[in-house]
Amino acid sequence: MFLQILSVIGALMVLSAYAMIQGGIWRELDAGYLALNIIGSLLLGVVAIADQRVGFILLEFAWAALGLIGVVRALKARKSTAAVS
Repeated sequence: MFLQILSVIGALMVLSAYAMIQGGIWRELDAGYLALNIIGSLLLGVVAIADQRVGFILLEFAWAALGLIGVVRALKARKSTAAVS
């Protein structure tokens, strides 16, 4: 039961982030979008490990890694914006 709850929370986080992007509320480098994506993917990855679902393990941890790349891009963008100001 705990894993089911964890998977629903993770899925809702990823889907909410995507909905915010599609709705124009957030942009791809916004902290909220990145946080929901990374944390949601990690939660789903934990569930995939518990269920021994190799394909989903790969998918979710790759999704989280891509989110971390977004964090690096966001930090670089902020740094370059601050340097210009």
